[in-house]
Amino acid sequence: MKARINKKAKKRIVSKGKFLNFAKRGEWEFVERVNCSGAAVILALTDDKKVLFVEQYRPAVQKKVIEFPAGLVNDNKFKNRETLLNAAKRELLEETGYLAKKMVKLMEGPVSSGICSDMMAIVQAIDIKKVAQGGGDEFESIKVHEIPLRRAEIWLERKRKSGILVGTRIYAGLYLLNKYNESLNKKFKK
Repeated sequence: MKARINKKAKKRIVSKGKFLNFAKRGEWEFVERVNCSGAAVILALTDDKKVLFVEQYRPAVQKKVIEFPAGLVNDNKFKNRETLLNAAKRELLEETGYLAKKMVKLMEGPVSSGICSDMMAIVQAIDIKKVAQGGGDEFESIKVHEIPLRRAEIWLERKRKSGILVGTRIYAGLYLLNKYNESLNKKFKK
């Protein structure tokens, strides 16, 4: 059976929130952010090949979740004055205390195209140095983990078995780190 999709249907806002709108286009329901222009997930690897993960409680799933550092682009503080790469650099510093010399966009696409309109970029942080505490902003309580890349999947499995959720994009990010980190670091670390 084919779905009835009206590609010309206009978007209608059903309910407005402070950060999200609940919308409909034809019969399709979805959510959209109203406080940013996108999001960035940051893949960061230290000089001694440790990958940076963040752990924080997520109210939507009522559990702690292991994720890559990430954040919104042009959220309410910046009002369309922030580039994707500047936002990624800011979020990495804010969440982990690491400053990147350079950021490289690896790819971009929808977060969960069946339910939300968010677009997300995956960014590689190049030549990172610890310069601050990290831990997030006043609305976050982030724990930073520095895990050897070669042991990351084993560590993640232990965390999962302990009841902590592991964000699914972690595995795509690990693939990209393993595939691209050597060539990117050689190219950009000068």
